[in-house]
Amino acid sequence: MPKTAQLILDGQTIELPIVEGTEGEKALDISKLRSQTGYITLDNGYVNTGSCQSAITFIDGEKGILRYRGFPIEELAERSTFLEVAYLLIRGELPTKPQLDNFLGEISRHTMVHEDVKRFYTGFPKKAHPMAVCAAVIGALSTFYQDSLDPRNEASVEFVTYRLMAKIPTIASYSYKHSIGQPFMYPDNSLDYYSNFLRMMFATPCEDYAVDPVISQVLDLLLILHADHEQNCSTSTVRMVGSAQTNLFASIAAGVSALWGRLHGGANQKVIEMLDRIEQEGDSGRTFLDRCKDRGDTTRLMGFGHRVYKNFDPRAKIIKDACYRVLNHLGIRSRQLEIAVELEERALEDSYFIERRLYPNVDFYSGIIYKAIGIPVNMFTVLFAIGRLPGWISQWIEMQRDGEARIGRPRQIYVGSQKRSYVPLEER
Repeated sequence: MPKTAQLILDGQTIELPIVEGTEGEKALDISKLRSQTGYITLDNGYVNTGSCQSAITFIDGEKGILRYRGFPIEELAERSTFLEVAYLLIRGELPTKPQLDNFLGEISRHTMVHEDVKRFYTGFPKKAHPMAVCAAVIGALSTFYQDSLDPRNEASVEFVTYRLMAKIPTIASYSYKHSIGQPFMYPDNSLDYYSNFLRMMFATPCEDYAVDPVISQVLDLLLILHADHEQNCSTSTVRMVGSAQTNLFASIAAGVSALWGRLHGGANQKVIEMLDRIEQEGDSGRTFLDRCKDRGDTTRLMGFGHRVYKNFDPRAKIIKDACYRVLNHLGIRSRQLEIAVELEERALEDSYFIERRLYPNVDFYSGIIYKAIGIPVNMFTVLFAIGRLPGWISQWIEMQRDGEARIGRPRQIYVGSQKRSYVPLEER
């Protein structure tokens, strides 16, 4: 017999089915609770609420485990490539050589954007945040591919998937070029995915630009580490918007907007700003951490702690090693890295942070790498969006194929005024 839990409510015993995942995660199915009892559950931030069943990403925050489609992130980071991981997330399995070649070929053929899209950029202020620009341009792509917007047409979805994967580096690099007044660079389809992006970011028409293979490899690694992360804010946004059978372009644009938030994708920018401030003020790591522990001080330790991970974020360990590799390769002595290492070492020995289970997360070292590569701070979150794109697409596709999926429509507990009568303006 299926396992159930019992809820005793107003003298009535309600049977709640227990749902168990393949990794032992358990949930109470409350989908019929309101119809049976008139009650709903209240869970601010949905921290204890499962919105779906998914076969894409598994996280065990207590043990510091992250797997894509069952594959440990450590193995994928060491042995795979970003586009192979993208294929894995979107299609469900690792590709064969012919399958991967076809996937790469389809993406490389669609890297250019329509010439009319390039005109959009002239309408944005130079100081416009690149995430705002990217969200607007991605959403506008739906107007150029109006025959491919049906979310239930698999051929259309595949068409849009290739174009989004191909064009987001172009769209992102153009937002940067517009902000500094440089001409846009056409994609070079002879280059790999990440090298092409670096070239579009930093090359100019007046001289040759050689992509550093070490930088390209590290960027590829960072994109892998950001590719998916279960039902976070931006992914849940993509699913929520898509649940209305909204087209994939619009759903991804919504995800970009959610990722822009400083509590989500903007966190690595906050880490750099924190390290800059410590360096400028001449603080030591110990002094700064003391300020963080002072209840009367608003100072916060950015890049530590995570909504899910209550142990080391497995991605943080990988990124820390990559950070040293990049800086050593470039011959850069980074005071920010020295500060970051001191903060990490002291925090991991401090009972205040240990008791609160605050460990470095993926954002703690990634900003240092981006800065060393030459990526401007306001583009950090854009790099995150490029990496997260295959995860968003795979989650959106999974939801569209889920026969149990319904349009997202949370309930609420109303705490406003009770019924009252309208008072005419002259009597108020």
